[in-house]
Amino acid sequence: MTNLIRVLQDIQRECGYLKREKLEEVSHRLDIPMSRIYSVATFYKSFSLVPPAKHKIMVCMGTACYVRGAPRIVERITQVLGINPGDSTKDGNFKLETVNCIGACALGPLVMIDDDYHGKMTPQKIVKVLEKYK
Repeated sequence: MTNLIRVLQDIQRECGYLKREKLEEVSHRLDIPMSRIYSVATFYKSFSLVPPAKHKIMVCMGTACYVRGAPRIVERITQVLGINPGDSTKDGNFKLETVNCIGACALGPLVMIDDDYHGKMTPQKIVKVLEKYK
C-alpha cells in the first residue's frame, strides 16, 4: 500500500490530479484492481480525481471568522459562482473550499484566493474580489 501511495503522489505531482489513464496503467503494472486504487485515492484528501481549478478559494470558518460573517461570504460565493464548498465551476476557473482556520484571525473574516489574503471580507466585497480573478 505504501508503494501505491507513493505512485499516486508521483502522478498527482506530475499531472496535478489522478488521471484515469494513469490509474489504469498503475493497475496493470502493479496488478492492483482499479477498485483498490480508487479506494486509496478517495480516502486521502490530498488526492484529486479531477483537474485542479485555475483559482482555489478558501474561506476561513474558524471561530473569529465565523462569528464575523464567514457563512454569509460562503453563501454569496455560492450564489455568484453557482458552486458549493468542495466543488469547482464548470469552466474550471474556481474551486471553493472552507477551512477550519487560516491563522490570521485579526483579519477575519478572511478569504484566500490562491496565495492572496483578502481580510475584513464582506458579501459585497467578495463579488468585486472575484471579478479580479475571472
